[in-house]
Amino acid sequence: MSKPVVAIVGRPNVGKSTFFNYIAGSRISIVEDTPGVTRDRVYADGNWRGVDFTMIDTGGIEPESEDVILSQMRTQAELAIDLADVIIFLTDIKQGVTAADKEIAIMLKKSQKPIVLVCNKSDNFGEPPAELYEFYNLGLGEPHPVSAANAIGIGDVLDAIYEEFPENLNQEVDDETIKVAVIGKPNVGKSSLINRILGENRVIVSDIAGTTRDAVDSKFDNEFGKYVFIDTAGIRRKSKVYENIEKYSVMRSKFAIERADVCIMMIDANEGVTEQDSKVIGEAHEAGKGIIIAVNKWDEVEKDNGTLEKYKKEVYNKLSFASYAPVIFISAKTGQRVTKLFEMINNVASQNSLRVSTGVLNEVINEAIAVVQPPTDKGKRLKIYYGTQASTKPPTFVIFVNKKELFHFSYQRYIVNCLRNNFGLEGTPVRIIVREKNEKEE
Repeated sequence: MSKPVVAIVGRPNVGKSTFFNYIAGSRISIVEDTPGVTRDRVYADGNWRGVDFTMIDTGGIEPESEDVILSQMRTQAELAIDLADVIIFLTDIKQGVTAADKEIAIMLKKSQKPIVLVCNKSDNFGEPPAELYEFYNLGLGEPHPVSAANAIGIGDVLDAIYEEFPENLNQEVDDETIKVAVIGKPNVGKSSLINRILGENRVIVSDIAGTTRDAVDSKFDNEFGKYVFIDTAGIRRKSKVYENIEKYSVMRSKFAIERADVCIMMIDANEGVTEQDSKVIGEAHEAGKGIIIAVNKWDEVEKDNGTLEKYKKEVYNKLSFASYAPVIFISAKTGQRVTKLFEMINNVASQNSLRVSTGVLNEVINEAIAVVQPPTDKGKRLKIYYGTQASTKPPTFVIFVNKKELFHFSYQRYIVNCLRNNFGLEGTPVRIIVREKNEKEE
């Protein structure tokens, strides 16, 4: 299920970060009385009435400002608005409706997204303050008085947000359908790959980085199975804000990854693995998703006998944390090896949801211990009592030991490699949770 996204926007210094921090339950955003402290979007998860959602705190919008920092903050806010399912427009009741508020209201109306108007710094309980009625002039419906600093009226705002969440929130794709996110930096060929698979120009394809604005879901059935392909959007290039392209594409990928079972990480064969590629695939790795690395535009690379293996080695060198992910060399333009992706998707999805019986798991662990003795420290040896699988997607194993500190990372990696050698687990991260079990209990 895709979590709805709520963006908090407004002028600088109206209390967006204080409001955000209260809902997030921690002081994630810096709160100061200086306008413009929050320059980049900040994310946190919230829950209201049993529904999880993602919240974005943005830098303040100054519609007419030419200041470089404020201009970038405005762009950040616009990007968050593009992503949002619901927008909270936060204003300052003590300052009243300003010219900037009116400009922001016009911009928000153009977005055609649900908007919840909030008047912050309404610090008194009881009847709504008289100043509240001025905000009806913004044409955004009923204003909600709150005090973010004193936690007054927050619940009413959350109720209003809840009412605006998409109706199809609880609609799940059936269990047989594999959700596939096509991720990667802008202009790497994500849309071209999906169009090649679908056999039609469902997604706009252009040489301009970030032509795709919205995440696009495309259902597709063939002899290999049933799939939903999630294309991830880029950004329209804006003057003087080039660095936002990278931030935006990574964020877009993050939301698509969350919804996916398998992620196809696309790399431009002409450029090789970049720092941004590492960030994007890192998101999929941390989320525990199945991963396939697809090197696109392979038809444009000059080759000899050893080119493919050499290139694969370079990919794994730069993405060592994802060395479990299979690599395939494709051309979305010509269709080279695109059909082979389906078998890989099915296999990786299966491996990501693999469950191992406790008996078989402990046989493998005991065999691994017999081959390579557990480490010692100051005369104390690590003892591994037993292991059990806690969950799938990704396969997560709990291993009980005498002392956690003795279970060094290198030995954990050895155990994971033994699990991979015995069970496959290709294309999926593997998690190890270490718990202590006293010898008396044993």
